[in-house]
Amino acid sequence: MLATVLFTDLVGSTERAAALGGRGWRDLLARHHALVRRELGRYRGVEVDTAGDGFCRFDGPARAIACARAIVDRSEELDLEVRAGVHTGECEVIGEKIAGLAVVTGARISALAVSGEVLVSGHGEGSRRGLGLLVRRARRARAEGRSGTLAPPCRRGWVTRSRLCPQWLR
Repeated sequence: MLATVLFTDLVGSTERAAALGGRGWRDLLARHHALVRRELGRYRGVEVDTAGDGFCRFDGPARAIACARAIVDRSEELDLEVRAGVHTGECEVIGEKIAGLAVVTGARISALAVSGEVLVSGHGEGSRRGLGLLVRRARRARAEGRSGTLAPPCRRGWVTRSRLCPQWLR
C-alpha cells in the first residue's frame, strides 16, 4: 500500500516528564494526544501508534504536511516542543498496523528535524509545489543508509531563526 507516514516527537520529553512527575506528565500527554487526534480528524489522517510520540498515516503528502505543521504549531499552546517527519512510500499492512522501509525512513526523517520543524522527504516534493509550499533550508541528509533532500515547508507568521516564511495553504 502506498502511504504517507507522519512521525512526531516531543522534544525534551524525558526531562519534562521528570519535572512534572507521573500524574502531571500523563495529564499533559493526554491533552497533547487529544490535540493530535483533532488535527488528524481535520486532515483525514489515521492514528497508527502512539508509542514513541506519534505515528500516523495519510493517503498523500499534502494533508500529512499540513497536519504536521498544525500539530507542531498547536503544541506550543501546551508549552510542548514538537518536531515531525513526513515520508511517502510503499508500506506493508500487518493487521491494523503498517510496516516496511517507508515507515523506518519516516521515523528517521523525524529524528533529523529540530524543534518546531517539519521535515519532508523528497517524495513529497510534488505536493509541496502543488500547494505552493515554499521551503526553507532544504538540505541533503542521510537517514539510516538512505540519502536525499529533506525540506521543511513554511507559513506566514511562523518565524524561525530570524527568517519569516511565506504563507501556505491548509
